[in-house]
Amino acid sequence: MGKKRSGGGLTGPQQAAKFLGVSVLSGVVLAGIAIPGAGALGLAAKGTVEGFDEIPANLKTPPLSQRTTILDAEGGLIATVYSRDRQVVPLTAISPYMQKAIVAIEDSRFYEHGAVDLKGILRAVNRNAQEGGAAQGASTLTQQYVKNVFVEEAGDDESKVREAQEKSLGRKIRELKYSIQVEEELGKKKILENYLNITYFGQQAYGIESASQRYFSKPAKDLTLDESALLAGVVQSPTRYDPVNDAQEAMKRRNVVLQRMADMKDISQAEADEAKEKPVTLKVTRPKNGCITAVKGAGFFCDYVRNTFLTDPVFGKTREERAKLWNQGGLTVRTTLDPQSQESVNDSIKDHVHQDDKVATAVTLVQPGTGRVLGMGQSRPYGFGKNETQINYSVDKRMGGSNFGFPTGSTFKPFVAAAAIEQGVPATKVYASPHDMEYPSGVQTCGDKLWVNDSKPKDRVENESESEVGPYGMREAMAKSVNTYFVEMISDMGLCPVTEMTTKLGVIPADGAKLPEVPAIALGTEGMSPLTMANAYATFANRGVRCTPIAIESITDAHGKALAVPKSQCERVMSEKTADTINTLLLGVVDSGTGAQAGLTDRQSAGKTGTTENRYNAWFVGYTPNMAGATWVGSAGLKQVSMENITIGGEFYDKVYGGGLPGPIWKQAVTGALAGRENMPFATVFVGDAATPSGGARGNRPPAQPGNPTPAKPGKPGKPGKPGRDGKPGDGDPGGATIAGPTGGGVPVDPFPGIPLPPGTIGGDVQ
Repeated sequence: MGKKRSGGGLTGPQQAAKFLGVSVLSGVVLAGIAIPGAGALGLAAKGTVEGFDEIPANLKTPPLSQRTTILDAEGGLIATVYSRDRQVVPLTAISPYMQKAIVAIEDSRFYEHGAVDLKGILRAVNRNAQEGGAAQGASTLTQQYVKNVFVEEAGDDESKVREAQEKSLGRKIRELKYSIQVEEELGKKKILENYLNITYFGQQAYGIESASQRYFSKPAKDLTLDESALLAGVVQSPTRYDPVNDAQEAMKRRNVVLQRMADMKDISQAEADEAKEKPVTLKVTRPKNGCITAVKGAGFFCDYVRNTFLTDPVFGKTREERAKLWNQGGLTVRTTLDPQSQESVNDSIKDHVHQDDKVATAVTLVQPGTGRVLGMGQSRPYGFGKNETQINYSVDKRMGGSNFGFPTGSTFKPFVAAAAIEQGVPATKVYASPHDMEYPSGVQTCGDKLWVNDSKPKDRVENESESEVGPYGMREAMAKSVNTYFVEMISDMGLCPVTEMTTKLGVIPADGAKLPEVPAIALGTEGMSPLTMANAYATFANRGVRCTPIAIESITDAHGKALAVPKSQCERVMSEKTADTINTLLLGVVDSGTGAQAGLTDRQSAGKTGTTENRYNAWFVGYTPNMAGATWVGSAGLKQVSMENITIGGEFYDKVYGGGLPGPIWKQAVTGALAGRENMPFATVFVGDAATPSGGARGNRPPAQPGNPTPAKPGKPGKPGKPGRDGKPGDGDPGGATIAGPTGGGVPVDPFPGIPLPPGTIGGDVQ
């Protein structure tokens, strides 16, 4: 009799010898192992042995795919995602009843044989011969485990899965050889543990722990005798014996398992009979997978985290490598999402825009100085149903966003001003700023060619109200969002300083295209994402230092090992004085300009409104020194909706302005996000009122009317349309020579050291 080793079974060499002996009968024996017609393959003993020897000696066991847990910045659960719902547990965390049940029904001689059960093979051959088919297989538990390893390795590749499961002599031989290796290296207990963790139990549950949670909402260690028998019975055919869909069929199979356990003396006959009398009682926990399960409206942030993982080279050189790691799962992903900020974002959205409104909104919050994305939400929930979407309105196309983003309107103007100030243009620069004008021709681009206004008739730009007639200085033009002022400015300095500034700020169109070199970009004609705009304004808040946005703080794998994660890259993109000057100008916008309705009451805030042509899009992008955010409201689908005479969030609007709806959404979201947190002042500069040029007095003009829609035709940059202004209401002059916001406390800084100021002027040159 062959020498047994600890745990049962023959040694490796003995197993190989036995296998080769059996292989001689390959045309008969192996043909009978649930492989109909295999004997017709004409495999001789010699061929079988050679094929066996050519199989690699080592089975490469892939890590088992498990669920990945995504957490917020405080460790709270956002969502659970997985390609296969599995939680790997040790044998000690699995009910002894379950261990006995699976062995009894799947391989009752498991502890007596090695990798191959010769008696089982002969029994299967005899049974199948009697019934004229392939009614019974003879795979040991070890062989089944090896087959499942091949299936696991195949992942979602359907062709590889079919190959791993095909009923062929070649696969059976390969399984047998690897089974010998596994028996040698692991031993019985580890094989049983691995088998119970890898096996599919139906209802999207892989492994016994997930199965126990799915069917009974309890851990595997607490499974009772009848529950264990039920799950053990499911393994042979998860569809046929699914207790959720067919309790009667599942009960019959369960009782077969119970009787088998009694026959094997694992339990007494009395215990089996008592368990058979029990009805199938389930406590099903439905599978919760993916970002659709995210809490507090964080489904799109969850999706952003996933896309960050799949696109960042930190997690693998190729997308295929990154996807493999993500699908393998078992990760714990700690994110930057601040639960207080996210809850405030979600509440503000629900209070202002309804899911079934004709238009949608999206809000994104970013922390200046770190790039941490603190909140992200939108009015159309993450999902597949009516008024739901999987498009993340807050991010660029490559990260799961809309195809083109959304034209930004006048929220683009601060970038033009920043480029000009960085070039040495004083904050008191005055332009004629007529009500309407032709786009200037012969504007310098980054190349040798000039941009020429050669349309017939020539393209024109105008302000919303006929009363908006210059000359204006930069402070008043920014507060009132005067279109012609900024077109004159960009045409005067050339387009290249602006495109260079926006590139450094990360202001790239949402479709990844290059920003066109045309004067109309000053009016926000190109589509951007809220995250892009929020992070760009965060650079102003951080006094000229831009930090790339990040969503992931840390990741640990299934073994608790920390993985490298992307770090925010911070770089100065403009001088402190330029940023401080922009901050001063934008404080005026919310103090008494077009963004007055967005101004915070408990701390300083700065920002800019934006409304596009036909009121298809409205924006408010604002910030404090420790939080920046962008709010967009507009048309999310192919059909553009003009936001005039429209009901949104149960409120009727005759016209939607950047300051009138996006502004209050931003205000509520940021107020809640910053509640109880540090109140930080801006560093401001002294910007005086620009003196009126000789002969250029405006005289007694009637009050300007609100509204500043700016042209927004992504496919036709430079076509001005009919622009306007961004306010509703708040069209008065910004008050005071020093602008410090509602709470004051600004830190005056001389923005133009070394520049002589002529007598009678305040703050700089007047033209």
